[in-house]
Amino acid sequence: MGGFLALSAVVGVGVGLGAAALVFGLEAIETLLDPLLGGLDQIEDGLFKPSRLWIFVTVPLGLLAAWWVARRFAPEVSGDGVPEATAALVVHGGRIRGRVGPLKVLATALTAGSGGSAGREGPIVQIGASVGSWISRRFNLGEDEVRSLVAAGAGAGIGASFNAPIAGMLFALEVILSSFSARHMSSVVVASVAAAITTQTIVGEELALSAGSYSMESFAELIPYAAMAIVIVAVGFLFLQLLDALERFAHEREQRLSWLRPVTAGLIVAGLIFVEPRLFGTGQDVTNGLLLQEQITELTGGGGQVWWVLVILALGKAVATSFTISSGASGGAFMPSLFMGAAIGTGFARLFEPIWWGDSPLAPGAFAVVGMAAMFAVVGRAPLTAILIVFEVTGARDYELILPLMLAATLGTFLAERFHPESVYTQALKRKGITVRRAGELDLLEAVDVGTVMTRDPATVGPADLLVGVDRDLQARRSHGVPVVQEGNLVGIVTVSDMTRSGTPLEATTVSEVMTPRPVTVTPSTPVSTALERMSALGVGRLPVVDDVSPATLVGMFGREEAVKAYHEGLTARTDRQLHRSRLAQRTDPGAGYYDFRIPPGSMADGRQVREVTWPEGSTLVSIRRNRRVLVPNGDTRLLADDVVTAFGTESSKRRMIERLNAGADEPTAEIALEDLRVLDEDSPG
Repeated sequence: MGGFLALSAVVGVGVGLGAAALVFGLEAIETLLDPLLGGLDQIEDGLFKPSRLWIFVTVPLGLLAAWWVARRFAPEVSGDGVPEATAALVVHGGRIRGRVGPLKVLATALTAGSGGSAGREGPIVQIGASVGSWISRRFNLGEDEVRSLVAAGAGAGIGASFNAPIAGMLFALEVILSSFSARHMSSVVVASVAAAITTQTIVGEELALSAGSYSMESFAELIPYAAMAIVIVAVGFLFLQLLDALERFAHEREQRLSWLRPVTAGLIVAGLIFVEPRLFGTGQDVTNGLLLQEQITELTGGGGQVWWVLVILALGKAVATSFTISSGASGGAFMPSLFMGAAIGTGFARLFEPIWWGDSPLAPGAFAVVGMAAMFAVVGRAPLTAILIVFEVTGARDYELILPLMLAATLGTFLAERFHPESVYTQALKRKGITVRRAGELDLLEAVDVGTVMTRDPATVGPADLLVGVDRDLQARRSHGVPVVQEGNLVGIVTVSDMTRSGTPLEATTVSEVMTPRPVTVTPSTPVSTALERMSALGVGRLPVVDDVSPATLVGMFGREEAVKAYHEGLTARTDRQLHRSRLAQRTDPGAGYYDFRIPPGSMADGRQVREVTWPEGSTLVSIRRNRRVLVPNGDTRLLADDVVTAFGTESSKRRMIERLNAGADEPTAEIALEDLRVLDEDSPG
């Protein structure tokens, strides 16, 4: 255990270095473009400065360059980063290519540094996950340990980016793993702390965001906070819908759009920035200003109705971020959601202030803080992270706003679930056919492990074997694929489709020439539900099963036949659990007890097996007395007229039993009186 925690600390240090590299990369791009965009937010004589026109060059070029990096070297580099890290856990068992981390740094710096409206937090999550995956592969760890280190790296990314290790831990557990399992928590905590310390040491000790000291003066203020949460749900819903529609459109027309996709999106984003320069980049400085109320005078030009300006600013950020993320470039939705929440919160406070009846004035800065947490709860569907992150990220030192935070985040999450069940992260996964099960949900196949149903000691082939022999064996076994093993280690898998696509004579082609190297695998401890998710996402019909401790050792195969077997195993297990709960409920029912009844001649039970009779719910058969014999019933026991059955159940189930047996009987005599029981006892042997 100590060695594994030491590895978690190493992951944290690596993530801290990656976060620092991304921060410096963004600063380098911004410094490089500063001569062109230095006057972006200035106005001369009522006209836009000529330098502002350069935004129509830098943003499209930045998005195009980031898109090219992803397309050329690693497609998983494009997008937010959080869905990709989660997909690596769900589909690939935590395996992420080593090149992903450095390429994600480059692509994100090009996207946000050139003006694209996106945050760096989502990309840092993927960078952190790739660090955890790389280290776990170097030490040849098992799948469960790989999952822990990948999740630890992802959470450490948030801890490093915001100098918020506790929020990073919660983000990893709540968003990445969707589980608060204790076996993952220690590694996530150690990595998050190590990453935050490393980034502080290299980049500086300043927090990503800061806020003033705010408090709630009366419980009546909860009313406007709740109303603000409803407005935030509406804006968050529009953002999620727009982003989902744009990404679906881009995915369906990916081949036709090609490089036009990032260029077109870049021009649209540039147009929005041209009108409102505060939409440039991550928006972190603007969010800070709203939390400290430093942007209000600038936004209103010295006065006026500020609320509608802030609402337009939030909506503009939603549109700009949607086009940036869907362009195929690299950037996250974390910071933009905080930007939108702070703007909506401040604007709502300004709008509500004239009709506020309370004794103390409303503090727009407090509404910005609560709005920020509420928006991330809506967009990221992580209320616990949203509540806690305010205290760490903004440097709050008291809990004066805890009630508004809890109310707004919880209400926002509850309403958002009704209108848009998917978060900004899970909707991206859903388009790929990946469903992430949330904590508390139980799949029928989640209770069955792959090791219970897998085919053990499967047939294998070697890399040097000729395809003609492999094809003959597959036809004989009516199989479509076989694992490739060399010196006892799994090196690939070859399928009928691989041989067909090769287009070469089977007699002259070896397995190594057409096989799929480094296939996706599962372990014996992997739930069958997870294995099926991987098969569905990859479009394959089988997966090699490798040892939990030694991921190169093949121990079995899992395919569609095994999935059917697992379904029956899960169904049996669920039935057993239901029977156990039913019997437990019977035993604990205050009106439950033993009772006897006689099988009337001609009744529904006369001459039938126990399994063929529909017994009333709440009753369990205990024994059968037939003449002088006592039988212990099972499903095959055949009931006969005048058999005396002892059952355990509630009073209501007893009444239903008697009524059901007497209905249609030749002689309705199911219920046995006390004197009859005494006669039966006297007749009993011994």
